[in-house]
Amino acid sequence: MKYENIILEKKEYVYLKRILNISGYAKDQAVQNSLIKLSEELKTAQILDDNEVPKDVIRFNSTVTIASDGGWERELQVVIPKDKDFSLNKISVLAPMGTALLGYSKGDVVDWDLPGGKQKLRIIDVKQEESVKGLDVII
Repeated sequence: MKYENIILEKKEYVYLKRILNISGYAKDQAVQNSLIKLSEELKTAQILDDNEVPKDVIRFNSTVTIASDGGWERELQVVIPKDKDFSLNKISVLAPMGTALLGYSKGDVVDWDLPGGKQKLRIIDVKQEESVKGLDVII
């Protein structure tokens, strides 16, 4: 891991904490397990102001290129749940893949339990898009 712990921007952290408090009712076991693991990672996360978050850290709206130890490579955008659209490669921060990537940075290798089984995901590239507007209104 490039940085000691995952890194989150303050408003994104508050949003995640609030949504995790109400999302404990996920029916899918893989989703529940991912949310539990993310909750554990939040306990040691570095929480920074927007302008302090390194540009290579995956956050809301980041576009990420990842490769798995299963041999595939994919570009995804990590978005808030209401903006998810798998046909456009936009995955929710609460989906197993979204929770696996959030807060990690370019070059990191993440071990995560995904619906298809445990995978190692290598983060090849991170591009920052415009941050989520009105996130403070949502929270």
